[in-house]
Amino acid sequence: MANEFGNVSGTDAYTGQSTLDFSKAAYDRLAYFALRPELYFDAAADVQPTAQSMPGASVAFTIVNDLAIASTALSEQSDVATVALSDSQVTLTLAEYGNAVLTTAKLRGTSFVDIDPVVANVVGYNAGVSIDTIARAALDSGTNVMYASGSGATSLGSVTSRANLVQATNTISSLDIRAARARLRAQNVPTFGGMYVGYVHPDIVADIQSETVSGSNIQGWRAPHVYAQPGEIWTGELGAFEGVRWIETPRAPIYEGAGSATGLSAGTYNVTAGSLVGTFTGQAPTIGSTLTAGTATLNGTNTITAVAGNTFTFSSTGTGVTASGTVTVTAVGANVYGTMILGRQALAKAYSMIDGNGAYPHVVPGPITDRLRRYVPLGWYWLGAYGIFRQASIMRLESVSTLGADIQSASYDPLVNLGESGSTDANLA
Repeated sequence: MANEFGNVSGTDAYTGQSTLDFSKAAYDRLAYFALRPELYFDAAADVQPTAQSMPGASVAFTIVNDLAIASTALSEQSDVATVALSDSQVTLTLAEYGNAVLTTAKLRGTSFVDIDPVVANVVGYNAGVSIDTIARAALDSGTNVMYASGSGATSLGSVTSRANLVQATNTISSLDIRAARARLRAQNVPTFGGMYVGYVHPDIVADIQSETVSGSNIQGWRAPHVYAQPGEIWTGELGAFEGVRWIETPRAPIYEGAGSATGLSAGTYNVTAGSLVGTFTGQAPTIGSTLTAGTATLNGTNTITAVAGNTFTFSSTGTGVTASGTVTVTAVGANVYGTMILGRQALAKAYSMIDGNGAYPHVVPGPITDRLRRYVPLGWYWLGAYGIFRQASIMRLESVSTLGADIQSASYDPLVNLGESGSTDANLA
């Protein structure tokens, strides 16, 4: 007698992704890196040793002073009196800089990405951004400072320090740039091809380009190809405005919360128990401000995170408001931006020229000293220094921006992604 075998239930069994352990997550074996700013400040160091006498712990640059102007007529029967020459020196003391990464054999043997090129890329960029930061810090030590007058200004402002910059008014103006240029010219500071060079943050560019002054004589932006040969254009050059060739960089100096808190918050604010929302009339509170109890009862630290319409929201480390009433806030100072305008011989650079050293950092493959040769180091090293060569050759314009008013903005922080303490990607809300 014949027998039939098989699935007689009439239900098909599917062999799918869930029945076999064959389907796995796949990975792109290409490594992507953090968004990185370009490096520009080293280019400003146009004074470097050309006839250094010998290696040394420091390098002294000598400036010979001019004689006083002799505009008095000589007497026919009297000899001219001699005068002595004088000089001054700018001394840069060399310092060591460097960083290193140590990989293990187990990582190299198990990583799905080839780790050595990743390490080389990260170490190389760290060398560049570190040296560029040292150069920027030297430029930032300039002592000639002007404070912004406000968009559309027709006369220079009266601000005398960062601490009394007012958020609502002290944005940069074309008048400020013209005044800075005039002061450089008045000091006989030589130009780069007929114009000075400025380092400016993108937020400040937006402020400048949006300025309108009725009946003014503002010199509009010009593209680099209009006024320069291709070989004369600086890396990152945005264009010319008011006699300055502008280099746009998010690494222009920002002094976090260093401005005035005047006008950033005022009055009292109403809050309701059990709610993280308050209401106000008149001046809005500043994002990042801390609530201080008035008639209300607060629990924990309460910080304003958003302002919309006539309401604000805040976060709390405790239970927020436990009794309704009014609160006040501690104002947060405005971010202050430094816009640098410089001419020739503003910045000097010195460096060791022996033992593999030079004008830029060099990569150092470290020694493998463990018994099984598992630990492989790779780093960079530089022995050098930057410093102001002529204070007269650099002006710094300090201002606030309409785009980066406070230090704790919920939607935008101009200090994110500068590559200075390890950058990570951040989205704008």
